[in-house]
Amino acid sequence: MIDMMDIIADALKDSVNLLPFLFLTYLFMEYVESRAMTGVTKTVARVGAWGPLFGGVTGIVPQCGFSAAAAGLFSGGVISLGTLLAVFLATSDEMLPLFISHGLEMGTMVKIIGVKIGIAIVSGFIVDALVMALKKKRTKTIHDFCESEDCEEEDGIFLAAAKHTVKIWLFILVVNLALNFLLETTGFEAMMQTISVNHWLSVPVICLVGLIPNCAASVVITELYLNQLITGGAMMAGLLVSCGVGLLVLFRADHNMKESIKITGIMYGLGVFWGLLIEILGIVF
Repeated sequence: MIDMMDIIADALKDSVNLLPFLFLTYLFMEYVESRAMTGVTKTVARVGAWGPLFGGVTGIVPQCGFSAAAAGLFSGGVISLGTLLAVFLATSDEMLPLFISHGLEMGTMVKIIGVKIGIAIVSGFIVDALVMALKKKRTKTIHDFCESEDCEEEDGIFLAAAKHTVKIWLFILVVNLALNFLLETTGFEAMMQTISVNHWLSVPVICLVGLIPNCAASVVITELYLNQLITGGAMMAGLLVSCGVGLLVLFRADHNMKESIKITGIMYGLGVFWGLLIEILGIVF
């Protein structure tokens, strides 16, 4: 029997936790917009070249709020594609808390997190280098983002940031409710256990599951790994792309569906590539 109250409660919990991250992100963007020609923009630009490094390091924190923040900053033209992907690939969502609660050895946790962050940083720098080589530099700015969101200058940065936050948060809440309902009614965990039997098939499939913009994805993937139902390669593939609601924020805030779909495809490709490479090399955690 489906417990709608639990579904609603889980959706609210996941969404409410994002509010401070979303508000601070949009407050920062509004501040940069109001100081568009000052040192703030120049500072961000200088840091941009090392963005993937900083993006990868944020993955140490087990909170998908950072991926939501990165999606907002990318939509406003503040960070590069490589930096966005580094944050997405490094973010662990519910992985670390589950590892700790199951008493996983510290050395194993450090190894998994280290590999995950290393992959995120390397992938971010490679993507940025390819973007530069292909001369696909993005021209979108925070000013463009604010225009698309109908910002009013007289609102002030705090009110404008609050308006952005509410718009994005309501979108995330509605999608989370729908996802929680679907996951509850489709026998999600049972399907994953069936798929996990084939180790080579499990890498692309588990990676696809990781793209579900909901904490349930990282929970199921981590539990399957802890119960030795999937290999380290499949686990890494799924958790690399399991960036919580980051993708939801990207699709809602970027206003470029084609670009968002391409980014999702790149993420999936990277997840499968690294997962299969781990399998081929026989790396265990």
